[in-house]
Amino acid sequence: MKLSHTLGATFAALTFASSTFAADQSIIVQSTTSTANSGLYDHLLPLFEDKTGIQVNVVAVGTGQAIKNAQNCDGDVLLVHAKAAEEKFVEAGFGTARTDLMYNDFVIVGPEADPAGVAGLSDVQAALSKISDAGALFASRGDDSGTHKKEVSLWADAGVNPTSASGEWYRETGSGMGATLNAGIGMGAYVMTDRATWISFGNKQDYTIKVEGDDDLFNQYGVIPVNPAQCPSVNVEAAQTFAAWLVSEEGQDAIAAYEVSDQQLFFPNAPKN
Repeated sequence: MKLSHTLGATFAALTFASSTFAADQSIIVQSTTSTANSGLYDHLLPLFEDKTGIQVNVVAVGTGQAIKNAQNCDGDVLLVHAKAAEEKFVEAGFGTARTDLMYNDFVIVGPEADPAGVAGLSDVQAALSKISDAGALFASRGDDSGTHKKEVSLWADAGVNPTSASGEWYRETGSGMGATLNAGIGMGAYVMTDRATWISFGNKQDYTIKVEGDDDLFNQYGVIPVNPAQCPSVNVEAAQTFAAWLVSEEGQDAIAAYEVSDQQLFFPNAPKN
């Protein structure tokens, strides 16, 4: 299966005018936490379930764990945000096809005191270098999630190895985004987070976005049905129907319509066919 084959092309013949599925049909989506924490699934899934009768059960974990779960055949669809890892998943035969679904961006948040003086910077590598030079606290997820993978690559681009200061100014929580934000705020540390989770987060205290706007903070999400050749238990038709709906005009419009505090959280960008 070529990576260039999009779900829209693969499943273009599927239509959604009426449900052809029994009400008890269900699938498991192995998902990144940000799509769940932001409330996106609470918005999308009732629309899809009302249309098709397919129940969608979401397992929200870090991207690395979601990929491992899908490789262990513990899911029907993978929806995460680490493109290189997603492409390897398909190349290894675990997924049938990957397509871009939507995007937003990452930001670095920090306390009003701003001990590293990074507020207003749009150069993320410069900001990370200043945090390192100042020895200012930085809370990392440290969990192989999509956010953590991106953070690691940004530190490398900045020429900094933060793990050499693990337990000192660099604090690895091994937790999800919400828990890491809570921990970071509790200790006065900077935190890198996806914007959707930050907008939806309820415990901001005196924290605000300090660093944003760098092209390197782009955050792409992809969707992949699990390959039944590797995992015979996959609910193939229902999984493909869900993936195809997400990249269809209807699904993309539903993603675009989701807002929190009058702010759009995700921007659909599935290829048009």
